[in-house]
This record gives sequence, C-alpha cells and structure tokens, in this order.
Amino acid sequence: MNQKLYLFFVFISLKSFSQVQNSKTQDSIKKEELNEIVITASRRSEKLMHSPISIEQLKSAEAKIMGSPSIYEALENVKGVQIITPSLGFKVINTRGFANSTNVRFAQLVDGIDNQAPHLGAPIANALGANDLDIDKIEIIPGTAAALYGMNAINGLANIQTKNPFEYQGIAIQQLTGVNHVGNIDRFSPKVYSQFNLRIAKAFNEKLAFKINASTTGGTDWVADDRTDLAPNANASTGLFGADNPAYDEVNGYGNESANRKTLNLNGKNYVVARTGYRETDISDYEIKNYKADFGLYFRPKKGHELSLTYKTALINTIYQRSNRFRLDKYTLNQFSADYHTPVFQVKAYATNENTGDSYNIRSLAENMDRAYKSDDKWFADYSTAYKNAVSSGASVADAHRIARTQSDAGRFLPGTEAYEQKKNELIDINNWDIGAALRVKSTLVHGEGLINWDKAFLSFFEKIDVKLLSGVDYRNYIIVPDGNYFINPVHADENLTYQKTGAFTQVTKDFFSDKLRLGATIRMDKADYFDAKFTPQFTAVYSPKENLNFRASYQNGYRFPSIFEGFSNVNSGGVKRVGGLRIMSDGIFENSYTKASIDKFQTQVNTDVNTNGLAQAQAIEKNKNTIQKNPYTYLEPEFVKSFEVGFRGMALNKNLFIDADFYYNSYKNFIAQVEASIPNTTDPNLIPTALYSKNTQNRYRLWTNSKSKIYNYGGSLGLKYRFGNTFSALTNLTYTKLDKTDDKDGLEDGFNTPEFNLNGTLIAQNIWKNLGASVTARYQNNFDYVSFLVSGTVPAYWTMDAQLNYHFKKGISAKLGGTNILNKPYTSILGGPSIGGLYYLSLVWETTKF
Repeated sequence: MNQKLYLFFVFISLKSFSQVQNSKTQDSIKKEELNEIVITASRRSEKLMHSPISIEQLKSAEAKIMGSPSIYEALENVKGVQIITPSLGFKVINTRGFANSTNVRFAQLVDGIDNQAPHLGAPIANALGANDLDIDKIEIIPGTAAALYGMNAINGLANIQTKNPFEYQGIAIQQLTGVNHVGNIDRFSPKVYSQFNLRIAKAFNEKLAFKINASTTGGTDWVADDRTDLAPNANASTGLFGADNPAYDEVNGYGNESANRKTLNLNGKNYVVARTGYRETDISDYEIKNYKADFGLYFRPKKGHELSLTYKTALINTIYQRSNRFRLDKYTLNQFSADYHTPVFQVKAYATNENTGDSYNIRSLAENMDRAYKSDDKWFADYSTAYKNAVSSGASVADAHRIARTQSDAGRFLPGTEAYEQKKNELIDINNWDIGAALRVKSTLVHGEGLINWDKAFLSFFEKIDVKLLSGVDYRNYIIVPDGNYFINPVHADENLTYQKTGAFTQVTKDFFSDKLRLGATIRMDKADYFDAKFTPQFTAVYSPKENLNFRASYQNGYRFPSIFEGFSNVNSGGVKRVGGLRIMSDGIFENSYTKASIDKFQTQVNTDVNTNGLAQAQAIEKNKNTIQKNPYTYLEPEFVKSFEVGFRGMALNKNLFIDADFYYNSYKNFIAQVEASIPNTTDPNLIPTALYSKNTQNRYRLWTNSKSKIYNYGGSLGLKYRFGNTFSALTNLTYTKLDKTDDKDGLEDGFNTPEFNLNGTLIAQNIWKNLGASVTARYQNNFDYVSFLVSGTVPAYWTMDAQLNYHFKKGISAKLGGTNILNKPYTSILGGPSIGGLYYLSLVWETTKF
C-alpha cells in the first residue's frame, strides 16, 4: 500500500513537469506567486519570496478546494506542519518535533492576538479562533519565532488573519452536515456531524464598519479504546501475564494505574494488584457541542489609520488530552481586544478570561467511582481474603485472582445504572481529585504591546542610510484564582496568583548590492517573575540574484518560560501530588525526595527476591536498599534552543513551478519536564528503605523540573507547487524530521513524538465542467516513538486520503461534497488518543455583498 502511495506522489510530480502551457491565466498565477505578501515573519509587510526565515501560508481560497472540512484542518496539508488529533473537536498544530497534546512550544495568534487558554499556556485548537467564513489566510513560522514574539514560540507560530470588514463586506452563511462512525468500527452507529458558520460585515462609510461572526459545531467524538496493557511485566516473577495479570492497566482504562496498585503478600508470594477501574468508553461523554462568536467595530479616522475593538466568546464541550484525558464541559473563554495601527506605530491590548465550568478529569472520576463504594484499604483486604479462600478451595493461582477480583468488586457502581449516573454526577462536582474529579479553574491573561517603525517615523533620515528599523515592547500578566485543588497561593491564601512577563526587541535590516542582499539583526530581552532577564538574538540574510531566485539563512536563539501550570500547579491526584517547579510551590521537596524510577526498580527487585529466591521481605529490602536514589533535580529554569536554518524559494520551468525548501539544525537544553519522586515519612536513614517499599508510608509527588539532557535535532522540507493550464494544479510536500542525538540523557527529556517522514500531495482540478471542481489529497507518515505520562509506545504508520467535489451556482451559492479518510481505515495520531475514521460531509455556502 505504501508503494502505491509513493507512486501516486511521483505521478503528480511527473504529470506536473510534463505540461507547460502559456496563457493569461498562467501569467497571472506567476505574478501572484512573485508578489504574495506576508507579515508574520518580520512583523512588517514583505514579499513571501524575500522572507528571511521559513514561512508557510494557506489562503482561504486554497483550503476551499481541498478535501478538509475547514481551513484549520487543511493545515495538515501545509509543508512542515504536523497535526495530532486527541479529539474530533480538538486538533493540535506543531512543527519541527517535540509534539504533545498541550503544545506549549507553539504559539497561535488571530490577527496577532494570542488565543491561548491562560492556565494551559496553549490554545484549545481553534476554539477561540476565527470561523471559516472570516479567515483570509493563515501564516505559519515553522521554527523558533522567539526573537520577534517572545511568547514561548520556540517551535513555531501560526497567525490566523481574518477578513477586514472594509474590504470584505456582506453576509455569508455556511452549513456543513456530515456523518462519521461509519462501518461499525467502534461502539457507535453512524452519527451526524454538523457545523454552522455565519459572517456579517458592513462598512457604513469610509470610516466606520462592523463585523459579526458566529459558529456552532456538534457531533459525536472519535472513541479512545486502546486496551494495551501498560503493566505487562508487573507480575512477571510469578508468571502471570495478559488476562491473568492482576495489575492489568489498559491504556484507555482508568483507575488501575500505578497509584491504584498495591503489592500484596498472598500465601508467601508478592503480587502486584490493581483496582479494576473503568474504561473511557464507560465513563466519558463523547458528545461535542462547541459554540463561538465575535463582534468587532472598526474605525478609520484617516487614511492608513485604523482602530478595532473586538469581543470574542467560546463555549466548549469536548474531550481534551494532557497527561490525563479530560472532559471539557461548559468551558468558556472570553476575550476583549483593542488595536490601533498606523504606518508608523501600532498599539494593542487584550484580555482573555477562562472558566473551566463543569469540566472533569476522566482518570480521577474512574478512580473515585471505585473508591466511592469501597475504600482502597477495604478492597485490598477483601481481595486478600477472597484469594486465600479460593486457593484453599483448590483454585489455581490465576483463577484465584479472578475470583478475588469478582468478590471484591461486589457492589461496584455499574455503567448504565441509575446509581452509577447519580454517583458520577456527584463526583464531577467535587473539586478534589483524591475524592472527586472536578476541574475548576478561573484565570485571566492581560497583554499589551506596542510597535514603532522608526524608518517611517523619520522617513528622510532612514531613506538616506537605506535602513529599516523596527522596535517593540510587550507586557503580559497571568492572573489565577486559587481553587484549593488545582492552584493555591502558598504565600497569601486569599489572594490571586500573578505571573508577569515583560519583553522588548529591536530589529534592523539593510539592503546591499542593488537590493540583492538583505541583512537583518534582532535582539530581544524577556524578563519574567522568578527568573533573570534572558536575551535572544536573531541574524538573517536573504540573497536574491534574480526576482525568482531567493536564498536565505538565519541563526537565532529562543527561550520558553514555564507556563502557569508548570510553575504553580498543586494537584492531588490518586495519592500523587503534582507540584509546580517554582521554589514558591515546591520548596524542600526536591532536596528530600527519592526518584520514583529507582523506587520502582527497588520494589521489583524486592518482590523478585521474595518470590524466586525465598528471602524474607525484610532481608530483601536490606539487600536492595542501595538501589534507591536521591532526587538529583531542582527548581525550574526556562528552556533554551539554538536554531540554524538555510532555505531556498524560487520559480523554475518558465516560472510555472514554485519551489520552497529549507533545512535546519536545532539544539535544546533545560527541557521542562516532570520527575516523579517520593519523600519517606521518616528521617531515620535505617527506616527509609522500608518506608519507600510501601506506598502508605511515603508522600508521592510529580514535580516540574528541567531535564539534564542536551538534545539535537535536524530536518528539512521540500514543497512543490505546479499549475498547468487553466484546469489542473498539483501540490507536493515532503517533510523530514530527525532526532539527531541526546547528550547526558536522563530520561526526562520530552519525547520527540514526531514522524521522521511526512509526505502529502494534492491534485486539484478547477472548472472541469462549467463551475465544477475537484481535488484529492493523500498523506503518509511513518511510525514513530511516542512518550508521555499517559502512555508511551509506538504510533503506527498510516496513510489516508481526502477528496472533494465543489460547484459554484449562481446567486452566490456554492456546494462542496467531500470526505476525510475517505477509505475509512482507522488510525491514531497520538497514543492514548482516539481511533480516527472517515468523515463524509456536504457543505453549502451562500454569500452576498449586498444587504
């Protein structure tokens, strides 16, 4: 199948090269490619061909003729972009490696405004973003953008640009109706998927305009039901594997993790036993109901000057994945912004408010559903008694474990019963993960920034020296309301937590050799609470011997400061407290704790000596006590990356072929990661090993810290775009991403979590017959290792196809009949995430410029 896919891409490329046609349409296409303008790469308007760093863009018109149901999802076809899908209602953009479901290294803006959920430090997909009818284009920087933006964009940045109501007036309505869960590939029969978009824009005159947008999305999410055992060798010393393993812990089963297991001495043998837990399919809600809207007023007091005031709101009901999976329920985001810009300067301010509503942690819900009918101590005591009775009655070891579980689970809340639903609703309203599951966070992000173009302010002087000079300053403050579970204020319990950042940059560029060589330099300073000031330089060069031949090179550094959650969290979860890595939160824990990895190894060796070597437990503890290691990690510092990049952008074959290629090499250090560690409940050195053998005599923590590893990765991408005749065009992208090496490896470095090869190709036909168009897209990515706290393993390779037919009727009506994964071959993009099948849809759009 992979060979067929590669042949498909080769066919597209060869077909593209085989035909060269000259027409007025072709000439306009060439002119369009040469004069395409971007603003994100340098924070000023410039030609795409002359951009000093890699930048990709996807225009709304291009996305409409692709098989993806939305422009946001069509980003999967853009060169260098990786998209992972933890939920049908939640997709995550990443570039250049180290992907995860909460991608705090990749920033996402809408018209230059950050749309992250404050306490996460990352956006919830496009939940607060623009709808399809209002998106003009999306620009993506696939690499560190820290020197100009400073908002932790060390892996990349996306800027969604919307349509200005002065230039794009009228009413537009879109109704997309589809179906997924086709073919009985999971527990659902086919389900309806619906998306409605509305845009209204009106300019009353040359000075005043307004814009309104609204969207609703509804459907049934993809199902996560991976039953792979995460603890297959927990009872290897007793020969119990697979279904016989009493510590069985399936990926999408919760309440049977490490924190829910206990070592029981049964008839002289040590067995690791887990509580039963619940599957996600039994305990979660897969219904998607997302809503968003925005309203904007726009005022142009004079030419080149514009003031915009906007309000955005979103209500989110979907699945969200971090180190655990969450159900977001009545989760709201609200954003107020003001932007005033002129050719000389720009000032911008916005505030984003977040309320997690009735959201809950699926794992904590499963754990506490079990504990709600029987405590851990009672359940394990009952298990021990039932096991011994079963063995005394002649049952085999494996059968005795099954009998013990069945008897201990008597009275358990059963999914689908009234008692189960009543208890579930009770637990998801308890804001303590040791006894409930509620996620109750309220936070606010306040941001202000200003830019000044010195070369426009002092035009005559800078024209004489032929230099462009841009400076900017920004301020950001995160405000968190302590909820007593997720966040606390350890200093002033009744006051909000605050976390402030300030930054400033200056960028200078100058052309040489009759504008054939452009050199640029940027220096940025960022200062955040609890950290010293950090300086970020960037150096760029663009050489353009001809208009259609452009070579570029850049070197830059980037910093990422800890997010609110990484710095300030204080979560009780299953007997393990997840604590932020700032000293204000974790003072004394690092110095007095022992690593979980060494404790797990110690416990396994003790169990092996008891089960196979006949040692008494006290003897085995004494023998293996030196296995336990003190925690070598300490308080958080910012992450750091150095990045070198070269690239080429140009046109060939009589300007019919557009080529964009890049290669980069990065080095990272101080990865922000988590280490699990425990503090024994004794300070007597002789009693510490015994205390760390039992979970009941230690305090367990998961601490945010910095990996000691130094990591190097490199890669490159090649994009080809060819349009031949008035009908056909072909796009082909190949991305290669490689983890080069890791020095001082300590196991805490973030997983690379990125396929080595990602290949996609699209063949587009327009006006095949009258106003009929079509396209087909194929994508392939190879298998890759995935590491996370939820699950680690290998994501299988997959290839998938999207396709669509579109037709433009009279009176502003257009139709699009399409599908993603049209062959309906289920795949997963992230471990612990859902199995993704086919989605088939019909989209109808009506637009008018008069009302």
